[in-house]
Amino acid sequence: MSRHNRHGGGTDQRGFRYRISYQPDWLDRIRVTRRLPSGRQSTKTLFRNPSRRPESEAGGLIRTTIESPEQDLRVEVALRADADRVGEVEVVWRSNGGPEPAMDRVSLTLQSFPPRRFPRSGARHSL
Repeated sequence: MSRHNRHGGGTDQRGFRYRISYQPDWLDRIRVTRRLPSGRQSTKTLFRNPSRRPESEAGGLIRTTIESPEQDLRVEVALRADADRVGEVEVVWRSNGGPEPAMDRVSLTLQSFPPRRFPRSGARHSL
């Protein structure tokens, strides 16, 4: 049975803060990729699930919300799928046109835990 969403946060390469609501048994980490003022592209781990591994099955609905009020950014990803079939989701967000369009593009990559099989109740295990 899936568990309720948890809340976390992080800061990206340019110092913008993010609030994250995530499914604890599916989401392993979120990486953010964006262009820096130097013109270089940078990828950083924005958030890592403190559980480090799922405790139960994720269920059929995967839902994650990422918000950064400073950037007027709000992204909600909701998928109905077997959780072990979805390994990664990438979302590209663009602001409403700042002075540097390349700098206003944010790529968010949601990565799942590796597939893990949970024993069915009553199943026999051999050692």
